[in-house]
Amino acid sequence: MKFCKRCLYSEEHPLLLTIGNDGLCSGCKVHEEKETLDWKKRELQLKEILSEYKNQSGNNYDCIVPVSGAKESFFIVHTLKKKYGMNPLLVTYNKQYNTEIGIRNLAKLRIELNCDIMTLTVNPEVVKKITRATLRRFGSLYWHCLAGQTVYPVQIAVKFKIPLIVWGAHQGLEQVGMFSHLNNVEMTRKYRKEHDLMGFEAEDLIDSFDGIDESDIFPYRYPDDKEIERIGVRGIYLGNFIRWDLKAQHEEMLETYQYGTVEQNRTFDTYSDVDCFNYSDIHDYTKFLKHGFGKVTDHVCREIRYGRLSREEGLVLVKKYFQKAPVHLKKFLEWIGMTESGLHFILDQHRNKKYWHRNENWDWEFNHPILGELKLVEDLLLDSDIVEKKLNFRKTRVSADCGNEYILIGKGHD
Repeated sequence: MKFCKRCLYSEEHPLLLTIGNDGLCSGCKVHEEKETLDWKKRELQLKEILSEYKNQSGNNYDCIVPVSGAKESFFIVHTLKKKYGMNPLLVTYNKQYNTEIGIRNLAKLRIELNCDIMTLTVNPEVVKKITRATLRRFGSLYWHCLAGQTVYPVQIAVKFKIPLIVWGAHQGLEQVGMFSHLNNVEMTRKYRKEHDLMGFEAEDLIDSFDGIDESDIFPYRYPDDKEIERIGVRGIYLGNFIRWDLKAQHEEMLETYQYGTVEQNRTFDTYSDVDCFNYSDIHDYTKFLKHGFGKVTDHVCREIRYGRLSREEGLVLVKKYFQKAPVHLKKFLEWIGMTESGLHFILDQHRNKKYWHRNENWDWEFNHPILGELKLVEDLLLDSDIVEKKLNFRKTRVSADCGNEYILIGKGHD
């Protein structure tokens, strides 16, 4: 297995990363565009697009922004409202794995930036049924989240005739260089199905064995192409027009809005996905079982590309986090109504047998080329705590002015 000589991704990345003869992966090469592109010119292109969609009569919203209590939501909404004077409608899919800090962040986002918001909460019993099915069939407890947060904005765009959806950065571009910034790639149903949803549309889940019928998958069904064409719905990515740096953007927004961050179990990044107790925990652990790496590798590769970590320092952080057991397992099992042994039985069916084998005691052992990479740093005496301190990811709480009243009244969230 070949690894990129700059970051820590291998040629077996599930998003089809490639490594050239120079030893650099496609993700690192596309990242280099950020240093050469004329970002002022590209922001002018963004301004033209936004001007085209601005509702001059004031009888509708200018665009839709998918948001959560984490990720890049504050930066996107702040940029659109404060810099470009847009009136966005915020939409959010209730993952049902919500953390308190994520709920408070979402409340703070819509109050501080004075936005209307629409939330989709699917019947929890239906979500559990779908999750049991996706766990069994392709080892994913997060499929419903990925499906919901990528389809609900499109459904609302069609329903309320708001043709422009504004996303943050494109995962395929940022991680593996699937596209160039110059392609100005936009939202597509094809990418959503093949990569976000692991090749399964909602209708593919209908199955008498799992007890899933048409009424269960209705909230996740993508609008018909004719409806999308009739409204002219398109989804653009700000990362094509603004030099994307998630860490720097969070820290700029934290100075302005003082929202909450939190220490996480399987990565050093205290900014991303703090709204969900599963994403960087149990969900990430299943990613490790299936692909041999987790979010800590994603975050390390990002920081290496921005020059904030050396490759050796990145390996130290991967070594610290990548095999950590999930801490929210009991909470998830109580929610879905499953035993721990039952969950492990299901997940064992999806372990990547290239990386995992049973030893003589019938215990699972991990055997992956990354272990050889990790040996490279054993003699360097690099301390993971010192490396993390160098990165200086902040750990903050939601400020006192975003108390219970922001959750219970007005535009808050109960």
